[in-house]
Amino acid sequence: MTATPMLRFGLALAASVALAACTAAQRVEDLATGGPHLTPVENPVERQDYHPIRMPVPTPQVVEQNANSLWQSGSRAFFRDQRAANVGDILTVLIEIDDEARLNNSTERERSNAETAGAPALMGFETEWLEEILPDEYSAEDLVDLASTSQSRGEGEIRRNEEIELQLAAVVTDVLPNGNMAIFGRQEVLVNYERRDLVVAGVIRPEDITSQNTISYQQIAEARISYGGRGQLTDVQQPRYGQQLYDIVFPF
Repeated sequence: MTATPMLRFGLALAASVALAACTAAQRVEDLATGGPHLTPVENPVERQDYHPIRMPVPTPQVVEQNANSLWQSGSRAFFRDQRAANVGDILTVLIEIDDEARLNNSTERERSNAETAGAPALMGFETEWLEEILPDEYSAEDLVDLASTSQSRGEGEIRRNEEIELQLAAVVTDVLPNGNMAIFGRQEVLVNYERRDLVVAGVIRPEDITSQNTISYQQIAEARISYGGRGQLTDVQQPRYGQQLYDIVFPF
């Protein structure tokens, strides 16, 4: 192993140990304070992991004012629209994921070869020379006898069934020049020392927002949906940090 791979391995090992130590310290703190605890509510734009969304948009169009008319160009209703339209507005994201996949693969291969050759007459060597160096069971008629057999068989099966049904309130964090809106929403639920986290982010069109101020997750472009948790149940369902590190670095 050269110096560069060794250095990378050392850095990865040090980072894994540091992460394990930090997580372990957090778990010990949660145990002492009756956690895990919910994170404080904060402005998502000011978060360290927040990244503004920049996407290609068409040239903005100038809104034309119609004289002697109460209707404004670009309006979606005669009266005031209660749906989210500006930075800071709130809308509800409907998440209904029901995916099921099943894959079956089967491969079977078999091959058999046999070769037999004899030398009843080989310029007299079959009786004078070969009989002297070969055992008594030697037979010139069965001088060569080869056989080979190979067989391989493989089967694979994947079954996946996911079903998630959630609702989450998201905040409009940015309005793009073409009218599309960037949204971000986060929800934390703490039940019996188990914290469940739900995060949604992406870009939506105002036309896709329903009259109830809701939008389906399927209509979110560049959608990022994360649903997980932290707590005692999650710790039991995951391998320990040493086992995870061993699975990553062990080559066999």
